[in-house]
Amino acid sequence: MPSQSHRRTNRPATVVALILALFMAAMEMTVVSTAMPTVVADLGGALHYAWVFSAYMLASTVMVPILGKLADLYGRKPVMLASMAIFLLGSMASGQAHTMTALIVFRAIQGIGAGGLQPIAITIVGDIFDVDERARMQGVFGAVWGIAGLAGPLLGGVIVATLSWRWVFYVNVPFGILSATVLSFSLVESVEKKQHQLDMMGATLLSLAVVALLLGVEGFLPWVLVPGSVALGIAFVVVEHRVREPMLPPRLFKTRILATSSTLSTATGAAMIGIVTFLPLYAQGVLGASPTEAGAAIAPMAVGWPIASAISGRLIPKLGFRPLVRIGMVVVAVSTVYLAFTIARGATAGELRIGSTIFGIGMGFANTAQVIAVQTSVTFSERGVATASTMFFRNIGGTIGVGVMGVVLARDLMANAVTREAGGPELIARILGPERKTVATNILQAISGDLQLGLAHVTWICVGLGAIAVVTAWLFPRIERKPASS
Repeated sequence: MPSQSHRRTNRPATVVALILALFMAAMEMTVVSTAMPTVVADLGGALHYAWVFSAYMLASTVMVPILGKLADLYGRKPVMLASMAIFLLGSMASGQAHTMTALIVFRAIQGIGAGGLQPIAITIVGDIFDVDERARMQGVFGAVWGIAGLAGPLLGGVIVATLSWRWVFYVNVPFGILSATVLSFSLVESVEKKQHQLDMMGATLLSLAVVALLLGVEGFLPWVLVPGSVALGIAFVVVEHRVREPMLPPRLFKTRILATSSTLSTATGAAMIGIVTFLPLYAQGVLGASPTEAGAAIAPMAVGWPIASAISGRLIPKLGFRPLVRIGMVVVAVSTVYLAFTIARGATAGELRIGSTIFGIGMGFANTAQVIAVQTSVTFSERGVATASTMFFRNIGGTIGVGVMGVVLARDLMANAVTREAGGPELIARILGPERKTVATNILQAISGDLQLGLAHVTWICVGLGAIAVVTAWLFPRIERKPASS
């Protein structure tokens, strides 16, 4: 592991740099979610709506363990700065996109960089702070995620309404440049030269498995790609058992705590990204809301989450981890059922905000207890990979989940003859933009009804994911709390 020079590293400045980087990464998803209906109205390609998110998350997910290993080999700072440069390059290119295909490609580049921002930032915190200080810093960075999540939808709506959707990507640039500049001067590290073997075969197999699965569920040669994904996944597991330094050590996932935590992260990640991605589309496409109002539909999630997280942290010494995980997952499941029923009958903007708030509260209660339980259950040398696995599986769930939900929505939209005959995807793009007022009332009602039906089916998928999370939470093991110094 890279050793840190505590005497020379400027810790306050380094923390500021990391906060800027994390704020940028956390805000990205909600800002783009708010802007996407307007992007579709401008670029078209409504049937590929979900791929703008899937490409970003797929690239990010695959790169998390790879960039983490490179940070061990070459130091945190150079890999962090390289990740930031790639992220900003993808951001600028996304803002310049003139087709949906180009936007999807540029979002994948952006995702490659994003894969290094959060895990390496958390690793740097672990390097420059002791155990007790790290616990306090988790609260600081948790607050950053909450503020970014709240600001993202509102900022995205304002940017789209006053400037252009392209600026939701350009807004990353000043944050990134400032963060990189401060980090370049504030963080000092000396890298210990050790023999390492980067698990490229495992990384390649995992990447191919996830890509094949996502393409398969999107309808591209599903009878070939889905079984192929399974075969590649099996090969990945075999390789991970044989290499000296596996990207994801299999022995960790044989424990009950890591197995249940990984399942929880996958299910809740899929439900969370589904809600963040599709609620703004309902608000703008069905209710005719503005981009700012569409962003406000998911903003309350970022209010409920940090509040519940803070409460959960205070309750852990009294209740332990497992009760809070169970309570949180029940609340998450309740929120998905509420959203499914309200959207099926025609939810109002207020009802969307209520459902989003409840979901955030559930995630806040469960996630804090889940992550700390995982960290407590492993040794110090395993804490990094165990913590990273929580984010890895959440991203995997979100990537695959939003892809499946996108397929369901696209099929529902194209099932109606009125929609097909009136222009199909082009018509959908029109009702999401300023031209909505020019669409004939009967056609507008028909396409809005199709969109509502498709999004109702999407939320019922989230209900199923919530049910899986509840069952898994009841299997979550009891973990003894250890002293902070452990």
